[in-house]
Amino acid sequence: MRARTAALLAFGFCAWLLAPLNAEAQTWPSRPVTVVVPFAAGVTGDIVARGLVEHLAGVLGQPFIVDNRAGAGGNIGGAAVAKAAPDGYTLLLATTGPAANNKFMYKNMPYDPQRDFAQIVLMGKSPVIITAKNSLPATTLKELVEYAKANPGKITAGYPGNGTFGHVTGELLQQSAGMTFVPAQYRGSPAIITDLLGGHIDIGMDSMAPYVALIQEKKLRGLAIAGLQRWPLLPEVPTVAESGFPGFEAAVWYAFLAPTGTPPAILAKLNAASNAYLKTKAATELFEKLGIQAAGGTPEELKAFVDAEMAKWGPIIKGAKIEF
Repeated sequence: MRARTAALLAFGFCAWLLAPLNAEAQTWPSRPVTVVVPFAAGVTGDIVARGLVEHLAGVLGQPFIVDNRAGAGGNIGGAAVAKAAPDGYTLLLATTGPAANNKFMYKNMPYDPQRDFAQIVLMGKSPVIITAKNSLPATTLKELVEYAKANPGKITAGYPGNGTFGHVTGELLQQSAGMTFVPAQYRGSPAIITDLLGGHIDIGMDSMAPYVALIQEKKLRGLAIAGLQRWPLLPEVPTVAESGFPGFEAAVWYAFLAPTGTPPAILAKLNAASNAYLKTKAATELFEKLGIQAAGGTPEELKAFVDAEMAKWGPIIKGAKIEF
């Protein structure tokens, strides 16, 4: 009897503690919500966030405001959300780095993405594309591998920055193919494109969107897309898997996250609204322009995906000794 009474008292105490959280979840949102983007305005992640917040504001009845907090590879914005109150009023639209891979690169990481974030939904994936200058003797990825092996030290690969996903993908490709590139690090896509067009570098590995029109106009050559399927706007460009590397996938992804401890009811509201947005015409058209394949799904599926990505890329990053 005493044990039962104690159990009932404990249950009642827990219910009393959780009551405010449950009530807040039912009334949420009752004021504006901030969505932190850990990069500058105008980049792809920022554009994705702005399309999403417009939809969320419409269906949830409160303003959703984008707050750009760039710096440290996304860690400044990521840390701000990781340390925020878990009340649903500070959220994060993150890319692969601050949501996962930065953990393996930064010695003084201010948060742990697996510990400090609650998952909402995977918004989409943007496969890395391997492009080449038109004068390169290799016209396919298979030919590039053969040429690189026969001419060690002669292929210069442009990446959008040290530790970026284009760079990490290049490291994986070199390990998979048993070849080496001469790395050339840039600050973003425009500089890579300029040097590809000028013939100063041989290939580039980067997010797809800035290269689509140039490949369509045959100003650059698309060798392969590191996605699971071909991109509709570039149907003639094969996947890396089709080019002799089965199972090869490398994509920048966009995840909607909240601070750990955010009430499940709030996460569920955000998940449902975000999934609904991904099915709209506006999202479909925007993602196609950005070179993003829409995803969606449950918070549990996003968690499993992030865990798998970290298990995949962690050894690659450590093996390449990418550190900050």
